[in-house]
Amino acid sequence: MNKPKNSDIIQIRQNSAGYPARLLDLYDPPNSLYIYGDIRLLDLPMVAIVGSRKASQEGIKNAHYFAQALSAKGYLIISGLARGIDGAAHLGALGQKQDRPTIAVCGTGLDIVYPKEHQRLAQAIGSSGLLVSELEPGLGPKAWHFPRRNRIIAALALGILVIEAAERSGSLITAKIGLELGREIFAIPGSIHHPLSRGCHQLLQQGAKLVQSPKDILEELENW
Repeated sequence: MNKPKNSDIIQIRQNSAGYPARLLDLYDPPNSLYIYGDIRLLDLPMVAIVGSRKASQEGIKNAHYFAQALSAKGYLIISGLARGIDGAAHLGALGQKQDRPTIAVCGTGLDIVYPKEHQRLAQAIGSSGLLVSELEPGLGPKAWHFPRRNRIIAALALGILVIEAAERSGSLITAKIGLELGREIFAIPGSIHHPLSRGCHQLLQQGAKLVQSPKDILEELENW
C-alpha cells in the first residue's frame, strides 16, 4: 500500500450507516470521519493502548506485549500512531507478519503521516486495519489536533490501558475522557522514582485498575 490518495479516503458523516455509535457518547462527536481501510472494523470491540512518546525500553516492550496478547484474544487495538507507546502498540497488534488489524486515529489528514518515521507503520495499518481522522486531507499536525484525536480514541474503546505517562500528558487526557464516558481505565505501575510512572500512579489513586498481565484486562472486559 502506498500513502493514501484523496480518492481512496472515504468520508462518513454522523447520519451515515457506518458512523460508530460509540462516538455519539461524546458531547462534541465529529461531524464526520475520514477513513482509509476496512470500515467494518469500527464495529469490533476495541482496547486503547496509549502512553508516553519518550517511553522507556520496558514501556515499549509492555506496549508490544499487551497489544499482541489482546489482539490474539479478539480485541482490536486502537492508538494514536505517535512515537513511543502508540507505535509499539500498533506493531504488537499487527503481529510478526504485520497482517493483523489495528486502528490508528491520526492528528492530521490521512494523506499526511505524522511523525514521518511512521510511514511504513501507517502503510501496514492501512493495508490490514484502518486509519481514521476527523481532519480533512491536506491538514498537517497542529498542537490542538491531538487532544481532539485523543477524545476519539477514548470514545471508540471499551477500555483504555495507559503505559508510562507523565503527570501532564495527552494519555491522561485520553483516560480522563474515557472515565467520563464510562470506559474501563487500566494502568501499569512503575518505579516511584520514574517520572513516567507518575501519571499511571495518579490514575491508580483515582480508581484505575492496576494491571500486571493481559489477563487482568480480559477479566474486566469479558462482560462486554
